[in-house]
Amino acid sequence: MSDDNRKRAIGKVISVAADRFVVEMHPGTDNFTVVGFDDVHYVARLGSFLMIPTQSEYIVVEVVGLRERDASSPSDRNDFDRAGASKYLDVVPVGMLPTRGGGFRFGVSLFPSLYADVLYALDGELDRIFETQAAIEPSVGMGVGPCQPENATRYRVLPIGKSVVFEGYDVKVRLDEFFGGHVAVLGNTGSGKSCTVAAILQSLFGKADEHYARGATFIVFDVNGEYHSALKDLANKEGAIGVEHVVLNGTTSGFRLPHWFLDLAEWELLLQASERTQVPILRMALGLSTLFSSKSTAELVSIRNHILAKCISQILRDDSSSPSKHDRIIGILQRFNTDAINAGTIRPFVRINYGQLADSEGLSDYLTGDDGFELEDLKMPDYRNLPFDFAALGEAIDLAILYSEAYGNRQIRDYCSQMVTRFQALQDRKEYEFLRHERGDIAGSSGESEFLATLVGLVVRDEQHIKAKQIIVIDMNDVDDEVVELVSSVIARMLFRLLRRAEPRNRFPIHLLLEEAHRYISATPSRYAIDATKIFERIAKEGRKYGMFVMLASQRPSELSKTVLSQCSNFLVHRIQNPDDLSQIRQMTPFISDMVLKRLPSLPRQHALVFGTSVNLPTTFKVRQAAPRPRSDDTKVVDLWFHEEGRAVEIRLNAPTAGEPDYDGEAEVDDLLHDTI
Repeated sequence: MSDDNRKRAIGKVISVAADRFVVEMHPGTDNFTVVGFDDVHYVARLGSFLMIPTQSEYIVVEVVGLRERDASSPSDRNDFDRAGASKYLDVVPVGMLPTRGGGFRFGVSLFPSLYADVLYALDGELDRIFETQAAIEPSVGMGVGPCQPENATRYRVLPIGKSVVFEGYDVKVRLDEFFGGHVAVLGNTGSGKSCTVAAILQSLFGKADEHYARGATFIVFDVNGEYHSALKDLANKEGAIGVEHVVLNGTTSGFRLPHWFLDLAEWELLLQASERTQVPILRMALGLSTLFSSKSTAELVSIRNHILAKCISQILRDDSSSPSKHDRIIGILQRFNTDAINAGTIRPFVRINYGQLADSEGLSDYLTGDDGFELEDLKMPDYRNLPFDFAALGEAIDLAILYSEAYGNRQIRDYCSQMVTRFQALQDRKEYEFLRHERGDIAGSSGESEFLATLVGLVVRDEQHIKAKQIIVIDMNDVDDEVVELVSSVIARMLFRLLRRAEPRNRFPIHLLLEEAHRYISATPSRYAIDATKIFERIAKEGRKYGMFVMLASQRPSELSKTVLSQCSNFLVHRIQNPDDLSQIRQMTPFISDMVLKRLPSLPRQHALVFGTSVNLPTTFKVRQAAPRPRSDDTKVVDLWFHEEGRAVEIRLNAPTAGEPDYDGEAEVDDLLHDTI
C-alpha cells in the first residue's frame, strides 16, 4: 500500500460475507472522526463511501451501520465515556473503481481479505464515482454542418440538487440516460413531487450559452392545473423556448379533440359496444359516416346508392304507417344522399295521398328493379379518420341497423338499443362538447397531421417545420377522470403512431409527463369506458425505439400499472410511508440496500432518492428549489382560520364546470366575494 493510502487508512476489515463487511476502526478514533493528510473526515455518516484497496482496483463500500462494539459483547462500562472503546462500521459492497483513472463499475468481482485496510474516499475518487464532470460541454453539429455559433455550449449532465451526504456536491443525472428512458417520480402527497418535476424542467431549459434544449418536446397532462405557473416564465427569454398552455374544460371554448381522430377500438370502448352484435353495427356506421363524407368517385357513388336503396326498401317493407315511412325516408335522405337518390327524386313516390304513400311499388322498382342500384357481393366500406359531423354517426347507426334488417336480422334493433342510448347520452352531455365537431371545423384530410404538428409545437416557416414550443401544458383540472383517460389515451396513441411512421426513426423525442399517474395508469382495469393504461403500457414497452418516453408522477406506486413501472429506468423517490408502496419499490429495486429503503419513510420534504441508469449509485439529495413554484402549496390552515372579525373572503367562485348543474338558475359568480364572516 502506498504512503498516501496508509495515511488515510481508518481501520481494517474483520468480517467478510457475500453481501456485508464489518470494519473495525483504529484505536483512538474520536466520534468516528479521522484526521487525514488532506482534511478532517467524518466517516460514520450513513450513505457515505469508503475504499478497500485490492491489486489494481478499489472496492467501493457504502456505510449502512455503525456501533461501538459487537452487539454480542456485554458492556463493561456504566458511563458514557467511549473514547477508548472499539468502533465498528457495517458496510455493503457497491462497485469497483480502478486505482489509476477510469470509471466506476457497478458490482463487485473481488472480495477483500481479512484485515485488509479501509480508506476514506478522496474528493477526486468521489468525482469518479459520481461522474461529476462539468455539466456543460461544447455543442457539436448534427451532421448538417458545423455548430452555429462556434462557441455554443449545451448540457451533458443535469444538476438536480445537492447531496445530503457529501457537502457541496451537485447531484447530476446524465441527460442521455435520464431522458432516454422512462422516469418515475414517486412520493406521498406533500413530499415535493411537483416541485421536483418543475425544478428539473427549469434546470433543463436554463441558459447553456446559446444552445437551449430547443429540440425537446414535453407534453404535460396537468390534471391539477399546477404547472403553468411554474413553467410559463421559461418562455420569457428572447430566442429561448416556447411554452403553450391549453385548457381542457369540456366545452368548445377550450382545448378540442375532433371525434374523427378516435380509432375503432376507442369508439367501441367509448360506446361500450358488445363484441357479438353491437360492434359490427358500430363499425358499419363509422364506415358509412366516412363514406358519405368522402369525395365522390364512380365506385363510391354506386356503393352509396346501393346502401340507400337497401335501407329505403327495408323501410317500405316494415309494418309502420305510411306517414311514419315518409318521415323516416326523408329524414335519412336529408343526411345521406346522392344525385340519384335524394329527397327531390324520392319525394314524388312517398307523398301521402289519403293516408298512403303515393307510389310505393314504383319506388321499390326504381331502387331495386332491373335498372336499380343494388350491387352483388358488396364489401362494406372501412372506417377512416376523415372529418364527419358528430350527429351523422347517430343517423349512420340507424342506417346500419336498417341495412342489417334488410338482410333478415329482425332483432338487431333491440340488440343495439343500449349502444344507441349511450350515443345519445354522449351527444347530450356538456362535458363532451370538446369532442363533438362539425365536419368543417378542421377541413381537409390533413387535419390530423396539422393537429399533431401544433400539439408538438411545430410551425411552418419557409416550407419547413420549425420547433416553436418545447413545453405544451394541457390543463385538465376542470374535467373528470373519465375525460382525462379519454384525452390522454387518444393523444398518446396518435403521437405514438406518428413516431412509429416517422422517417428517419427516433429523431424527434417526445416526453409525456403524467401528473397523478395513478388516476389513469392503474394496476386494475379502469371503471370508465376508455382504459388509458393499455396504450401507456405499450409505450412503456416499445416507445424507446421510436423516441417516445413517459415521465410519471404518483403518490401511490402500488396502484400503478406494474408493466409501466417495470419499464422505468430511472426513479426519483420522495418520502413514502405506506407499507404497500414501500413493498412495491423494494420489488422494483433489488440492488438497493435495505438501509437505503428504510430511510424513505423519514425523508424530509424536498429530499429524494435518485437511482437508475442515469446515476452510478443510489443517492439521497436535496432537490433544487423550483422558482417559481407549481400551484401545489399546502393550505395555511392557521393563517386562514384565525383573523379579525369582518375580513373579506379572498376567493373567486367560478360558474359550474361542464356537466354540473347551475342550481336555482343563478348567474355566474365571477367577482371577488365581499361577504364577511
